[in-house]
Amino acid sequence: MTNRNRRRFIAGATCPNCKALDTIMLYFENNMEKIKCVECDYQENQTDEKVQSSTRENEDVIGIFKPG
Repeated sequence: MTNRNRRRFIAGATCPNCKALDTIMLYFENNMEKIKCVECDYQENQTDEKVQSSTRENEDVIGIFKPG
């Protein structure tokens, strides 16, 4: 049985490459958080350590992905 990665779109996100709105999807692959633009195929990776270190204090935020 294949383990499919859950992919979800980020509402209001703008692609850093083509500037298209609402085309960025977020997913995990090989313990890395990844984003991909479905319009221009732009991709970016972020390790778990980077995601965890970017959390804000006193907020209920799991992690923040900072493209670019």
